Amino acid sequence: MCGICGEVTFDGSSASLNAIEKMMDVLVPRGPDSGGAIQRGRNAFGHRRLKIIDLSDRAEQPMTDPDLGLTIAFNGCIYNYKELRAELESKGHRFFSDGDTEVILRAYAEWKTDCVSRFHGMFAFAIYERETGRLILARDRLGIKPLYLAGGPASGKLRFASSLPALLAAGDIDTDIDPIGLHHYMTFHAVVPPPHTILRDVKKLPPATISIIEPDGREKDHIYWDVRFGPTAEETRYSDDDWRDRVMDALRLAVKRRMVADVPVGVLLSGGVDSSLIVGLLAEAGQEGLKTFSVGFEEANGEKGDEFQYSDLIAKHFGTDHSKTFVESARLLDTLPKTFQAMSEPMVSYDNAGFFLLSEQVSQHVKVVQSGQGADEIFAGYHWYPPMMQSNDPAADYASVFFDRDQQEYTQAIASKYVGEDYSRAFVAEHFDRHGADAPIDKALRIDTTVMLVDDPVKRVDNMTMAWGLEARVPFLDHELVELAARVPAELKLRDGGKGILKDVARQVIPSEVIDRPKGYFPVPALKYIDGPYLDYVRDALSSKAAKDRGLFKQDYLDTLLSNPTEHITPLRGSKLWQVALLEMWLQTHGI
Repeated sequence: MCGICGEVTFDGSSASLNAIEKMMDVLVPRGPDSGGAIQRGRNAFGHRRLKIIDLSDRAEQPMTDPDLGLTIAFNGCIYNYKELRAELESKGHRFFSDGDTEVILRAYAEWKTDCVSRFHGMFAFAIYERETGRLILARDRLGIKPLYLAGGPASGKLRFASSLPALLAAGDIDTDIDPIGLHHYMTFHAVVPPPHTILRDVKKLPPATISIIEPDGREKDHIYWDVRFGPTAEETRYSDDDWRDRVMDALRLAVKRRMVADVPVGVLLSGGVDSSLIVGLLAEAGQEGLKTFSVGFEEANGEKGDEFQYSDLIAKHFGTDHSKTFVESARLLDTLPKTFQAMSEPMVSYDNAGFFLLSEQVSQHVKVVQSGQGADEIFAGYHWYPPMMQSNDPAADYASVFFDRDQQEYTQAIASKYVGEDYSRAFVAEHFDRHGADAPIDKALRIDTTVMLVDDPVKRVDNMTMAWGLEARVPFLDHELVELAARVPAELKLRDGGKGILKDVARQVIPSEVIDRPKGYFPVPALKYIDGPYLDYVRDALSSKAAKDRGLFKQDYLDTLLSNPTEHITPLRGSKLWQVALLEMWLQTHGI
């Protein structure tokens, strides 16, 4: 929906409206329709708006209600805002706008921090209490909407923003590399769990967290949601058909919720089961004139770069208004610098460029799309899940299939001053030891749903779509659907090569040709098999003065990767050369 930013001071000084304006300039692509800022003593909020719900100026932000003594800056969408509004009106609240922002403000006035448990949606928001001077920060359950933080009481001020580059633009940021964030990036498949980022002074508010910050800097964080795995006692008696029907009902509701908008909503159609099912459910619900969008790339090293045959099949079957974008190799290379610019954090997945280019096209037609991210994580679609069923050492077995390199290779790759503990392995072990997921397969599904999904696929889609003022909604991350999927017996999810229960649902909606085929990904072959101009591009970045002055990687390791990139592939079939090069190029792009 937008981008938010703000500053609160703890040393008695006034907040800087100049810093807010600098952050807002970076956030313009996220909210191209309008912007506003407000400064009151030690607090300042900024907002860039993408008009999706209540297109009038009454819903402009930052929004202040002087009677309530509350000011809010909000990013996202509350899908059940109309129902909440009716409930609040029954309690005596009166509204001056027709959107979801004011609903959050009044829900907070009525229920305080408990309001977040009532929200169905994706959100990151900041609320300032005039009477107490208290700042409230909150993020949705699955971390769909980002919230970055810099500074704190020790530095005299705290800043927050919807993107990390916005914080950089305001200045006063320690841009030293965080050794823990670096280890996660290089080891945990570029997943950097909160609160860490690649920079020491920039943190992330974790998903499902509400943070209360007092005027003197004291902070109290509360995790308001978690997901528990395994069926309830009653659910152990369910048949396969019972589970199928419950998943169908929950998914149908999730898709319906995400049609709430005062503008048309399209679908990013990859041709896989997940996005095809979204299209099918919308068609089933009578959606007319549905616009769908696909992207494909040139072949490289014999690997096909598109799945148009399947997206075409779905578009024809359901009669959608379908658009395809084919990206030639030369255009992809030219797009990479803009893609790095759009990244809030370095993200190694090849399909960043694909989503960036697709979003450019889609934004010319619609402002909102639904997308299929999350189905593989919550319904066990990846190849590393079946071996976890019989694991005797879950953390080690998970690391062996998911991690990009072990600690020994990490020490060979990274400059000694950044090498410390095996942070990623320790993180996984600690996460696997938590209550609520007893079976090894459930431990893997939980970490992928609540950690990997947040800081890889979801972040990727949010960054690349919002770079073009396009809002992406992810029905598979409806929190009620996620809770239900966690309770579905693992064997039903793993059946039929993965996502068995979801395929059962899909067979009732979409053609079997899309279901009964090898699993596809979003292929960008040129970035997997680095050669020709791509190899020159990567070599230039890694041999530049900026890279040599930084000294992040050991030269012997870089020479090994550069000598034969196709020989150095991670267990998840990613290029190790692309991974190290992307980090350096991201740092250079953002002036770090």
